[in-house]
Amino acid sequence: MPAIYMDYQATTPPDPRVVERMRDGHESGQGFANPHSVSHDLGRSAAAEVAASRRSVATLIGADDDEIVFTSGATEANNLAILGTCHDLTDRNEIVVSAIEHKSVLAAARHLESKGFVVRKAHVDAAGRVDMDHLHDLIGSSTRLVSVMATNNEIGVEQDIAPIAALCRNAGCLFHVDAAQALGTFAVDAYEWGADFLSLSSHKVYGPKGIGALFVARDARRHIRSIMFGGDQEDGLRPGTLAPNLCTGFGEACNILASERSDEIVRLVGLRDRFLSKLRERIPAYEINGTLTGRHPANLNIRFPGIEADQMLAMCEGRVAAATGSACTSGIPEPSHVLIALGRTSREANESIRFSFGRFTTAEDIDATVEALSAATALLDGLADA
Repeated sequence: MPAIYMDYQATTPPDPRVVERMRDGHESGQGFANPHSVSHDLGRSAAAEVAASRRSVATLIGADDDEIVFTSGATEANNLAILGTCHDLTDRNEIVVSAIEHKSVLAAARHLESKGFVVRKAHVDAAGRVDMDHLHDLIGSSTRLVSVMATNNEIGVEQDIAPIAALCRNAGCLFHVDAAQALGTFAVDAYEWGADFLSLSSHKVYGPKGIGALFVARDARRHIRSIMFGGDQEDGLRPGTLAPNLCTGFGEACNILASERSDEIVRLVGLRDRFLSKLRERIPAYEINGTLTGRHPANLNIRFPGIEADQMLAMCEGRVAAATGSACTSGIPEPSHVLIALGRTSREANESIRFSFGRFTTAEDIDATVEALSAATALLDGLADA
């Protein structure tokens, strides 16, 4: 039997309906033609498919079609938002990010430091929420851009985005939100949130890998420029030939979310509560990293005191597929910067495992995962006592 997949925040399995829609598009010729070759029917057909997909993405977040820029994923969208708005040094030479941002945001900001920009990090509390007082103190007349993730990829905690947008408006600076983890389980509304830029990813919402998008608010368009060189595709912000089939998959994933997300959230909360109840019976000493209030419904970042997370996962190898942190930092021998920002020690961070489940997870999967963890804990305790 394959391992139970509990790593949905690293990537989601493509929905079979998405795969079928992509296959149909490819077989009809819409999936392979160059959508920028509008001098023949196949190109025009591919362009129409891209336009329909763009509309699906825009509709899901309450935006207009021409505010959606397709990218290769959220990492590229984050880089475009940050590097594309900080292309020259002016009096507004400061960037503010939260301490628990995705590595693609932190790395882009760090690159700008080498160009003369000043990067300031907003603290978070033990629950994983941005310290609004500290954020307020950091944002001022020298701030060019603020970037805060909507839903954290490691601990699943959601930020209250609209008040942060208000701070940015009052200071006259731009506001970017990494919404890659939020789109599948939260009603993302670009205008209600008040963001200038929103990063999205297809493979976090049961679509194909290799496609994402950056929402660029119409009023913010003049503040951003391309960070790549080539053609004038995507309103001149992202040169290169689009893959119609990937756009189709992303669009279909958004269509499914639009009709099913509310019911899916209810089911996921039930699975999460079942996981915690079963775990409390078998391993009562566990601790949850981050608050359970205002959290991704299918994320649980759990610390098992006294047990190394890598050892626990090794004991569960072949039975449970989970992660010690972000997949983007896999192989890096350091504790999670997110958990350290919450006040965890390095040892405590290294005792933590992220469990994330989703659309294809069953109650039986939850029960079997807890059984595997319980067996692993018993074995590790026995080895420690030997």
